[in-house]
Amino acid sequence: MDKRRHPLSLDLLRGFRVAARHLSFTRAAQELFVTQSAISREIKTLEVQIGKPLFRRVHRALQLTRAGEELYRATDQALALLDAAVDQVAESGEALAVTTTTALASLWLVPRLPRFYHLHPGIDVRIVASNDKPDLEREHMDIAIRAVPRGADTPNGERLLDCDIFPVCSPALARDGAHPLRNPADLAHHVRLDYETTRDGLPWSEWDVWFDAMKIPAIEPASTLRFFSHYDQLIPAVIGGSGVAMGARPHLTRYLCDGVLCAPFGLDMAVNLSTFYIVLRREVAGSDAVQAFVAWLRSEVRRDSELTLALPRVATRSPGRRAQAPGARTRARRS
Repeated sequence: MDKRRHPLSLDLLRGFRVAARHLSFTRAAQELFVTQSAISREIKTLEVQIGKPLFRRVHRALQLTRAGEELYRATDQALALLDAAVDQVAESGEALAVTTTTALASLWLVPRLPRFYHLHPGIDVRIVASNDKPDLEREHMDIAIRAVPRGADTPNGERLLDCDIFPVCSPALARDGAHPLRNPADLAHHVRLDYETTRDGLPWSEWDVWFDAMKIPAIEPASTLRFFSHYDQLIPAVIGGSGVAMGARPHLTRYLCDGVLCAPFGLDMAVNLSTFYIVLRREVAGSDAVQAFVAWLRSEVRRDSELTLALPRVATRSPGRRAQAPGARTRARRS
């Protein structure tokens, strides 16, 4: 014998949900703008269809039966998901979840999003900034822009752009009357700005990477300011003239082009640190929204290349190659 029931009416379930939340037919009726008798009839109809009572009266108050409690939990979760999905479809049409590093999100990606919205006003974008690498399938992320260390690769990823590092400071600090910044040796007269980070459980600094790549002596700064937990928190201090920091492109491209920051030793003393790759969730890789966003990312990279043509010629180095520091006549290894 087939005991399958007919699907329950959403109207009945919505009425039950409100009544169960308030434990009152009267308050449920007020919220739904119907009469108390209408709610009572809906609950009675629902109980007949299910074959079990959902409420019981105890001392002039309503309580849920065990069946009522189970149905309320399921109904509340299901209708909440349904309402959220309807709102998303009705309001945005299409939506993308994009994840990348905290620094790239705040300094490069987010400030450019108005240009994407202008081109694609029907696509909503949610940015998840994280230095971890969330699983796109499990976390339902559509696009990841992932930093991959130099020399490594990302299977099924599309190379987007390189990340190069070099010293940066405010133009005023570079022209300091008493201690101008003309070559790396001048760093000894200035405050070094750095941020707290670890790699493989050990303290790690991009300054060390840069000194090693340049093959120049270790230079002790006048002092060190190291209380930043994220790279993007360090940038306002650099712009304000607090000291010299290790800058990164593409993160600081707009600051360099606008003259807010400068590379006192030139961009020919840049070191390649990593490469950013685009990784797509398989289920959405071919969607129009994803393809539109990826095409826009490529166009932003081309835009940066055109903007930096006015800056000094860039010749990045990889860690381990020997480089002559401007103004230095001899080279020395770090002690």
